[in-house]
Amino acid sequence: MRLILASASPRRSDLLRAAGFAFDVEPTDIDEGILPGELPAAYVCRVALDKARAAASRHPGAVVLAADTTVVVGECILGKPADRADAARMLGLLAGRTHDVLTGVAVVGPAGTRVDAARTQVRFAPMTEAEIAWYAASGEPEDKAGAYAVQGLASRFVEAIDGSYSNVVGLPVALVYRLLREQGFTAGPAD
Repeated sequence: MRLILASASPRRSDLLRAAGFAFDVEPTDIDEGILPGELPAAYVCRVALDKARAAASRHPGAVVLAADTTVVVGECILGKPADRADAARMLGLLAGRTHDVLTGVAVVGPAGTRVDAARTQVRFAPMTEAEIAWYAASGEPEDKAGAYAVQGLASRFVEAIDGSYSNVVGLPVALVYRLLREQGFTAGPAD
């Protein structure tokens, strides 16, 4: 059975490959806007499912995996920053606080549809304005939910992680494996 990753994220590809999966990449282009009153977990699950369905429509018979990650601090959903100033704003919200990283995962295939979300709590150290400006200017926050990459320069600001580390990178691998097994798709000892 063929596995399709409906994502252009190199981090998701790296995590899936490191877990021993063979797959093809098929990015999708869908509206990722937040609906009025939509809760964060519902939002990431809906977007992941929309991505998976869009790719599945082009690959009947394949198993399609899609994901969407966001950062939530207080009541505020932090997607990808629009620019350097927006990244600095987001980092200011995260500094010295604990936030949630949510990833919705959707698997669509011959055995039906599976959708779930992973939640990981991340605690950031306090950051000075100079540290925020330095990190925002590094370019690393671009194209990252919450304006940071836990596996990169931002690791110096992460004091604690409660939950899946791979979720914070962008793909909760254990959840992905569970959903793929429910689809009848395995890689490794269960093959």
